[in-house]
Amino acid sequence: MSVTLKYAYLKHQTWLYRRNYPKHLQPHLGQALKRSLKTSDARTAKTRIAEINQSYAEIVSQAEARLRAIPDPDNAPTITIPQPKIERLRLQGQTTVADLAQTYLTQRSQELKPGSFKSIRFSLGLLTSLFGNTRIGDLSPTNGQEFLALLSRLNPDVTKSTTRKGLGIRDLVALSTTSDRTIAPQTQHRIWTQTCHFLDWAVREGHLAEHGFGKLAVHSKPTVQSYAVMTDAEVVTLLGANDPLLTPLLHFCLLTGMRSGEACGVMAEDLITKGNLGVFARIRPNAIRGLKSKAAEREIPLHDGLLATLAMLPNEGALFPGVSVDRITKRFSLLRQSTGATRPGLVFHSTLKWFITQCERTGVPEHFTASLVGHQSARSANRLTYGLYSAGISDCQKREIVDQVRLPVGVV
Repeated sequence: MSVTLKYAYLKHQTWLYRRNYPKHLQPHLGQALKRSLKTSDARTAKTRIAEINQSYAEIVSQAEARLRAIPDPDNAPTITIPQPKIERLRLQGQTTVADLAQTYLTQRSQELKPGSFKSIRFSLGLLTSLFGNTRIGDLSPTNGQEFLALLSRLNPDVTKSTTRKGLGIRDLVALSTTSDRTIAPQTQHRIWTQTCHFLDWAVREGHLAEHGFGKLAVHSKPTVQSYAVMTDAEVVTLLGANDPLLTPLLHFCLLTGMRSGEACGVMAEDLITKGNLGVFARIRPNAIRGLKSKAAEREIPLHDGLLATLAMLPNEGALFPGVSVDRITKRFSLLRQSTGATRPGLVFHSTLKWFITQCERTGVPEHFTASLVGHQSARSANRLTYGLYSAGISDCQKREIVDQVRLPVGVV
């Protein structure tokens, strides 16, 4: 028994769509809308007919609207309106890993911050260097084991070198044989997780039914490598170097608990005066930087020790123009080497740990400090009473806490 579909007919095992335009529009649009449905399956054809019917209605509506806007419709030229297209179906799993990764990266570049996107791009770059020409449907757990084995042999110095940029994972492993050092287990885990997220996306988009990488894992146990707390002696040494770029930023972060990214994004208009409580800095998202969480949006009183620094900063726009987190990180590394402050774990973020340590040593309750530094407040065991019902500590309390912080003796 033959199947009958409205506005479609079967010809040479392919369903074709044909629907006449209204007679008054035929002089302008042509007699009918015709399209190949590019399938021999009646159920697929029925679904595509419904989609083209919607496009047909839009074409008729647009054409009638244009005719109404023309003074003499009878002499109107042919109306050109974009016509619907039917994409030919591809067999599942036939797209190569490289092509699919490029599509995924294009999508993620619109959703992520540059730092996060750069990390994902690096991870997928390693994967595509190994399996870029492989069809996504041909990836197997054996391929995943091979990728994990190569990851465990990568040297961190090789992966960070700008001269090695663009090399595949096999080439990087070959260059890693000169040292016994390998990337940390947590770095391996991050690369592997990002790879699995890409394959999960491929499954959701219909390119795969399932993938076998999810059953594999990094065997090395992650080790926590916490940042060091900056000591008073290191504070004196680093500030004493009088670095023109870092010294004002170090002052700001040591006496306010700001992160480097937050300090980079402070604008002159974010500084507000609150009567006898002095100057406060408003931390909020702007065009320069976002915030790590909702809790990071806050107002911080500026220490009296920062007034001299403020006087040297711009009166409009960014307080630290042209400064980025990447630039701060690299400059701080050079400053450490030049001053001899090379203790492992000492990074610019250690300024936040120094500030929190000073708050603890002066008896400030933990949830007060959390409000100042933008952490999710640990105000009670279940984070319920204060976390949900309190408006937070007052500006006066914030001022008292900040005023108790003192730079070490010896800071000029």
